[in-house]
Amino acid sequence: MRRASIVGSIMALVVVLFAGAMAALAAEDVHECDSPDGNRIKACTELIETPGISLPRLVTAYANRALAHSLGGQFETAIRDYDKAIELFPDFAVGLNNRAWAYFKWGRAQQGMPDVERSLQLDPFSPHTLDTRAHIHQTLGNQPSAIRDYESAMVYGGTRMVTLYQCGLKMHRLYSGPNDGVIRPDLLQAIKACVEKGAACDPLPPDEECREQLS
Repeated sequence: MRRASIVGSIMALVVVLFAGAMAALAAEDVHECDSPDGNRIKACTELIETPGISLPRLVTAYANRALAHSLGGQFETAIRDYDKAIELFPDFAVGLNNRAWAYFKWGRAQQGMPDVERSLQLDPFSPHTLDTRAHIHQTLGNQPSAIRDYESAMVYGGTRMVTLYQCGLKMHRLYSGPNDGVIRPDLLQAIKACVEKGAACDPLPPDEECREQLS
């Protein structure tokens, strides 16, 4: 009983320290592992192997390396790194969402659902996590749930998320309005039409698209 109490106290302390330390990282010299430029995988690996590395920095390094693997299409490898980050910090909402997204991109959408649900318990208004769950619902054929989540992602994501969907849906020729970040009936109808097309239609544009509108 005493051991369980001690473990609980330690985990609570880790949560507080992690949150504070993550904020403090912004004040530190930015490590190459934290930047999308350069060889992030190599830089994060070197950081992970650094003796005495702090827990927040270690979690961040695993998560950043996982993201780099995921962006490179190495989803199984990315998931292994997310596993390590989440094992070290179970309430890592962003890591849980990103692992769910990696499962989705790997073609295993159902396996990502527990992660995305847990992430939304921790951060119910995250537009990125709502978008992830929308994609999973769409892939699994849960059309009403997918539409609700895409709409919620736009509400909480604001102009940027709306503009992303506008641009992506325009590429599918489902939306012809302006890319102005405003939710209109024709955009909502385009979302519905995309969801009805199933997994073949992604309202998000490819990463290299729409940068000019979002800059």
